[in-house]
Amino acid sequence: MTRELTEITVIGGDKTGLIANVTTLLFERGINVEDLDQAVREGIFRMTLHADTAEMTCSRDELRAALSDLGDDLGVDVQVRFPSDRETREIAVLVTKESHCLEALFEAWANDDLGADISVVIGNHDTLEPLASHYDVPFHDIGDQKGTANEERLIDLLEQYDVDLIVLARYMRILGPNVVFRYEDRIINIHPSLLPAFPGAAAYRQAKEEGVRIAGVTAHYVTTDLDQGPIIAQRAFDVPDDASIDEIKERGQPLEADALLEAVKLHLNNDVSVHRGRTSLRESADPERYQLGLTREAQASNPDRPVDGIIDALGEREALAPELSED
Repeated sequence: MTRELTEITVIGGDKTGLIANVTTLLFERGINVEDLDQAVREGIFRMTLHADTAEMTCSRDELRAALSDLGDDLGVDVQVRFPSDRETREIAVLVTKESHCLEALFEAWANDDLGADISVVIGNHDTLEPLASHYDVPFHDIGDQKGTANEERLIDLLEQYDVDLIVLARYMRILGPNVVFRYEDRIINIHPSLLPAFPGAAAYRQAKEEGVRIAGVTAHYVTTDLDQGPIIAQRAFDVPDDASIDEIKERGQPLEADALLEAVKLHLNNDVSVHRGRTSLRESADPERYQLGLTREAQASNPDRPVDGIIDALGEREALAPELSED
């Protein structure tokens, strides 16, 4: 059984003694640190710490207040998430202009098939505001005329709506470390290729130019390394010789929505875990609920022979030959 731990995240400028100050505060309150990971990217420090708070000598509010005061003293932002905080899930969906992934999320939500609430849609263009309005969900445009997003405004909105999960539904902007570090393993993106092939922009065009026979899509967690986060789910499709880029997009878009929705459900159901850059199904998860990769029909059509082992088999047969000849 997986034990839920309290998650503490520290974000801010890189300074000496940050880790020591935080861990000392926790130790003084009877809190045992069980896992700690830290990184610095573009001058921004991030520490994610998992701790056992079952026997702490203070209340939750007192711990939050103490960490907040420490953060103010050190000039960093400190977030605390207790296991029970995760029972209510609020999703922020980030979009640009393509609607298909947002549509799939809204449909699942409307049919009570999502397991969380879509509390806000945030775009770097206002193109999809009517779709959000149709579902009576607040929409915020944080982009300028060129679509460049205001990340400070984005962070404010994510905090305002108390977001548990961020879903990039074909959001055509790269998130900076100040956002990614705050929501580690809680941002899911859909990329139109079978990663690690064709990362970055224009993935379908890259697939066309490279002449692949099979293309696909990948739902993955977002990290500060572009399109290199832990893979959650993938889908594949054939690329005909004469397929245009638009036709490849038409084949890929329904699979983008499908894989993204599956990845969101895996996360919300707590059926997927991340360890050392890889995801895996938890023992408690029902693998029959998810597709993850190829359909069962596609798997069944793959040949199962020949496979390595013929040499071993021949060796065993020759070893038995003398015995067989004596009979």
